[in-house]
Amino acid sequence: MVFKDQYLEISTDLPENSNLYGLGENTQPKGIKLQPNDPYTLYTTDISAINLNSDLYGSHPFYMDLRKGPNAHGVLLLNSNGMDVFYRGSSLTYKVIGGIFDFYFFAGPTPLAVVDQHTSLVGRPAPMPYWTFGFHQCRWGYKNVSVVQAVVEGYDNARIPLDVIWNDDDHMDAAKDFTLDPVNYPPSKLQPFLKSIHGSGRKYVVLIDPGIAVNASYGTYSRGMAQDVFIKYHGQPYLAQVWPGPVYFPDFLNPKTSTWWADEIARFHQIVPVDGLWIDMNEISNFCSGLCEIPKNKPCPGPGVVWTCCLDCKNITDTRWDDPPYKINASGTKVPIGYKTIATSAVHYNGVLEYNAHSLYGLSQAKATQKALQGLEGKRPFVLTRSTFVGSGKYAAHWTGDNQGTWENLRYSISTMLNFGIFGMPMVGADICGFYPDTTEELCNRWIELGAFYPFSRDHANYYSKRQELYQWETVAESARNALGLRYKLLPYFYTLNFLAHTTGAPIARPVFFSFPDYGESYGLSTQFLLGSGVMVSPVLKKGASHVCALFPPGTWYSLFDMTRAVVSKGGYVTLDAPLNTVNVHLYQNMVLPMQRGGRTSKEARATPFHLVVSFPAGAESSGAEGELYLDDDEKPEMGLGRGTATHVKFYASIGDMKVRIWSDVEEGEFAESLGLVIEKVTVLGAPSGAGKSTSIMVGGETLSDMHVKISEMSHVANVDEEVEEEEGEGESGGGKAKRGMVVEVGGLALPLGKKFDMSWQMEIAK
Repeated sequence: MVFKDQYLEISTDLPENSNLYGLGENTQPKGIKLQPNDPYTLYTTDISAINLNSDLYGSHPFYMDLRKGPNAHGVLLLNSNGMDVFYRGSSLTYKVIGGIFDFYFFAGPTPLAVVDQHTSLVGRPAPMPYWTFGFHQCRWGYKNVSVVQAVVEGYDNARIPLDVIWNDDDHMDAAKDFTLDPVNYPPSKLQPFLKSIHGSGRKYVVLIDPGIAVNASYGTYSRGMAQDVFIKYHGQPYLAQVWPGPVYFPDFLNPKTSTWWADEIARFHQIVPVDGLWIDMNEISNFCSGLCEIPKNKPCPGPGVVWTCCLDCKNITDTRWDDPPYKINASGTKVPIGYKTIATSAVHYNGVLEYNAHSLYGLSQAKATQKALQGLEGKRPFVLTRSTFVGSGKYAAHWTGDNQGTWENLRYSISTMLNFGIFGMPMVGADICGFYPDTTEELCNRWIELGAFYPFSRDHANYYSKRQELYQWETVAESARNALGLRYKLLPYFYTLNFLAHTTGAPIARPVFFSFPDYGESYGLSTQFLLGSGVMVSPVLKKGASHVCALFPPGTWYSLFDMTRAVVSKGGYVTLDAPLNTVNVHLYQNMVLPMQRGGRTSKEARATPFHLVVSFPAGAESSGAEGELYLDDDEKPEMGLGRGTATHVKFYASIGDMKVRIWSDVEEGEFAESLGLVIEKVTVLGAPSGAGKSTSIMVGGETLSDMHVKISEMSHVANVDEEVEEEEGEGESGGGKAKRGMVVEVGGLALPLGKKFDMSWQMEIAK
């Protein structure tokens, strides 16, 4: 161990069976598992996510170590200074340029337990409003209100679900926060548009950047100066440049700044009733470096490319803060740590140096923004942030930043998403179809088939890219209708996972090893993932592919697009059909999955009747299943029971002696009853082969009539082991005759969701 004022070093040995995950944010080309000798630098930086193995927008000095046994533990170094972490396979070494060694160890022993323990310390993930689990559309380059309105109409005409329409900075007057372009986004046009989309149940979110334009006629700036809320250098506000030109940056470590920020948001909300805010560029990003002045002999910003520095600047190299003795691998090239950001000798409130607080900026802004939004109308806020730190998930969601419209970036997005679940930020997703450059029709097909199952699902494109809304190509529209159609049926499951994330830290999207920690083959799996404990997504990630080679841990997996198809696995890879408009999504055995009919908006979908899907192992003669559902009034900031605005339902099912039983246990069912929600259908997967018509269906001891009962044999069951792949069509493999089961669908029900029920039927053996 080395402990100096601006250099800390400590190492640990690792055994051969260690598998490490975390240490982000970075784009990991080799998958989610950390690779020996790859660089891991943690320092919040505005370089696009296309840069591999580099320090990106967030700093999360946390890793999870999973060893066969299974036995997992986690390690957090709570330190906001820049650092390099060297992983050599048999050892791990931290080299940190400040702060202290403040280590926390989380004993596990399961991956879920590690995340539970980690988030109990750093903060549970924020509860997200229901509508945030719908589909979002954004683009930098929607030049006026009419264009945005046409986008919404385009989705409606194509019959593609859409919940949220976004504006990048196009709505602003000269890129100034909390303003509207008087020509292209005047209140007289924007307000009627917002009234219209709010009337249809949709939402509106806009971007704001931390840089406040230095402009005496700009109210936000003048009020900020009057309240002295900006980061200082030698007693004066530190001058930088972003999109508006010369800017000052609010100091969110100053208590006065949060009050000023909340007031600016409230003033803006009175004119533009936004439903959430997107905070970008908060690493902090600066187009210049060093100590700058506004030029006297040229305009700034001038015509042309606005991200070129137009201030008059000089480097600062005469302080140990701007030129520390140890150079971290900043931006992957060891650039000065003040490069394209605030000078690290700048000062925050109470004398705190930017050198120490740099990576905290996004967290501090997210906290202030979340508090401001909640203070508007007392509703549950939604904040999307680019820069993150330990505990940011308590306040905000995250997207993975500026990615490319390439097949490689499609694949990389899975690992980054899964990492943020481990970091305690489960509401995460990548720009669907890629931010830049132009995507292709085939890639956009495959990206929406994956992105429809990101926790945060948003299409977002660059100003200079061609239009890529999902209706631009008919094939993509068809893929979107299929994939988003299933997502909207699964919204109650997504929302229940939101509840579990908020109460236990459990990621929404998880590595497969979270549910199968003793299945070593899944430890490096980065091309598939789980939603919750048992819904597995296996997307196409290669150009021109029409099949997917997917890993199936032991058990029975049912296709959610065709529930008569299943894979019975002893553990191994299976080749699945995946033509252009198809994505493979499978449900694991022993689950009760709550679904609804779906719809074009989450508001429409959540009012429809429920469908319970019960999955037993294929052909099981004796087995059980469980599931749960959480519903609430998602406008309340809190998420939990005890206030009469939520219902929690546990579902159970069993099969034995040819008898199927399904029942529920309900907490505070009054809320669900007040909405009139009912269960209209139950589908049982995997009933014993040969099961014929049921003799009777009983609910609460009474025989039901007028039920619609449909019993069918599984049409395709693949039986695979570790050395055998699926054989198409016959339901057989080298391992012998596949197990088969039956699908029993009971429709015509009207079981009140808010009341306990106990449903059973005895099956006859078909003759």
